[in-house]
Amino acid sequence: MPRVKTRVASRARRKKILNANKGYFGKKANCLMIAKDAFWRSGQYAFRDRRQKKRNFRALWIVRINAAARLNGVSYSALISGMKTKAVELNRKSLAHLALHEPEVFAKVCAAIKA
Repeated sequence: MPRVKTRVASRARRKKILNANKGYFGKKANCLMIAKDAFWRSGQYAFRDRRQKKRNFRALWIVRINAAARLNGVSYSALISGMKTKAVELNRKSLAHLALHEPEVFAKVCAAIKA
């Protein structure tokens, strides 16, 4: 039985990693052993940061809502608890959008919560 040569497959595997590492600094872009480590590590960072991105945006929304709420005479915690008791169903993302782009509507929401 003839011997199987995996030349095409192995070259494709190497090429996939080296193409993904284009633009990396130093040996991480062209030395296969080091490029492999950088390739896998970058994937781990991407996986981790896709989850951290959600946390970071939520924190940003909370900061924006708090700043806008204090301009309207309400603290963030009072605003959120008031929204729960009055059954106002706005999430933090949409509240932050209102606070940043439509402050008069946000002021009406704050007034409704205070009343």
